[in-house]
Amino acid sequence: MSGLDGEQEVRGGLLVEWDVGIPMDDGVVLRADVFRPPGDHDPLPALVTHGPYAKGLAFQDGYGRQWEQLAREAPDAVTGTSNAYQNWETPDPEKWVPDGYVCVRVDSRGTGSSPGVLDVWSARETVDFAACIEWVAEQPWCDGKVGLCGISYFAMNQWQVAGLRPPHLAAMAPWEGASDFYRELFFHGGLRSQFVDRWYPRQVGSVQHGQGQRVPPNRFTGRPVAGRSTLSDEALAGNRRDIAADAAAHPLDDEWHHRRTPDLERIDVPLLSAGNWGGAGLHLRGNIEGFLRAGSSQKWLEVHGGTHYTAYYTDDGRLLQKRFFDHFLKGERNGWEKEPRVRLQVRHADGRFVERHEAEWPLARTVWTRRYLDPASGELRPTVPAAPGAPYTAGGEGLTFSLPPAEEPLELTGPIALTLWVSSSTTDADVFAVVRLFDPAGDEVVFHGANDPHAPIAQGWLRASHRALDPERSQPYRPYHPHDRIEPLVPGRPTELQVEVWPTSIVVLPGYRLALTVRGTDYHYGGEISAEHRAMDYFGCAHFVHADPADRPAEVFDHEVTLHAGPEHPSSVLLPVIPG
Repeated sequence: MSGLDGEQEVRGGLLVEWDVGIPMDDGVVLRADVFRPPGDHDPLPALVTHGPYAKGLAFQDGYGRQWEQLAREAPDAVTGTSNAYQNWETPDPEKWVPDGYVCVRVDSRGTGSSPGVLDVWSARETVDFAACIEWVAEQPWCDGKVGLCGISYFAMNQWQVAGLRPPHLAAMAPWEGASDFYRELFFHGGLRSQFVDRWYPRQVGSVQHGQGQRVPPNRFTGRPVAGRSTLSDEALAGNRRDIAADAAAHPLDDEWHHRRTPDLERIDVPLLSAGNWGGAGLHLRGNIEGFLRAGSSQKWLEVHGGTHYTAYYTDDGRLLQKRFFDHFLKGERNGWEKEPRVRLQVRHADGRFVERHEAEWPLARTVWTRRYLDPASGELRPTVPAAPGAPYTAGGEGLTFSLPPAEEPLELTGPIALTLWVSSSTTDADVFAVVRLFDPAGDEVVFHGANDPHAPIAQGWLRASHRALDPERSQPYRPYHPHDRIEPLVPGRPTELQVEVWPTSIVVLPGYRLALTVRGTDYHYGGEISAEHRAMDYFGCAHFVHADPADRPAEVFDHEVTLHAGPEHPSSVLLPVIPG
């Protein structure tokens, strides 16, 4: 195949155009698959995804374990369709095209069928995405309205490209992504997250353009989904940026991060932002912050639980998105304008999720409740304790503080903030804050997070040397750190830290007990873990861990920390209690 023309075929009631060329301004031609109704039809709105996972790689072939889990736990997600065109984290054309949409999947530069240098989330890639949106809008089968729809990577780059304001972008639905690349993807509270180290070679490098015969072919065309040429490992390495090394070389929120940071305030199109309570590490904070900061006057927030991808594919998730797009891309008067601005699946201690509609975030009726850490008793107390504090080793279990067992249902829904007074035997300390739940028997209750099946209620992180605050962007319930300078600790001197804990929702049932653990390493679930999950390193944090010795040298971070308390150093937690 040469030029820009792809190959067409009618299959399963869809007209599919494989590997259509989309020219970029520098001469690189990206490749897209287009799914639309067969025969003559009026121009339709289009849903576009643009990403690095190889558009021709079937969900079942590339992500077999996740596919089996989806089919098992959400059978409605895989019924009513042949599943022939299912692709990781993107819309199923068989469930959208019959309802009057064109689905377009583009391999981003340097991945799948698209040549070029692979540089994920770069400014170049975002400009490419905007060009793809405009190219789609100009096609005769498109009515000029383009929507963005997809999970994770396909949500994160929605925030990026929407900030460029491509003229034909009409609506967006970022599902479980991130919108602050320093604070949510590369670093958590100044600690380097190792997620990219694992994700990039497994899911992106494995389908880099030029992998050729190393990758399963497209089930329909028989062509390799990552380029016809099979390049050497050296050639492939020369065609991609080492994103993990690049991030590690920029431990502060500097220009390198700014070039990847979406300009949320410039976003002006209607948006539906969906997050996951179990998404600590990547798939929650950005959807809430994006909703709050986006300049759009028409914006909605939805937060659910369960695995990272399940809710997107279920009938409930798809039909929610469809009502949104029907209204803003087709102009249907379907009542969406009356949709509550916030839709929450409120999580309960017994595993239930109960849907509730709200008007804002955080909830206006929140009773912000401060509890003080008492190292002597291990309690979270309503008054400042007399105890002066207690030490813990950075590599140990830390210190745990609990509320009394609930006498009646206690709901916490919203962000959590800590005020901690700590001293270190060295010039720095990493704080890992874990909000936990225990049942009446004293066993810890965990939930299936976005990725890890042993997720606690909520987590937060802060490197003490990154403790500086931005007063204009900080809120009492959500401190904001600029991460633009290093301020070492004076060994032995108590120092105040304001720690952001990512939002949560939990109804603590009678007899259950809420607890806060302050420790110096990643959370590790202490209950039974299956051999399968051990093999995947799923111990409570999935791949969002912080153990890089280059980032956390033992001589600085493997030490003793003292958590101070009492009248002179009142360490506390601010909880979002919802009355009633």
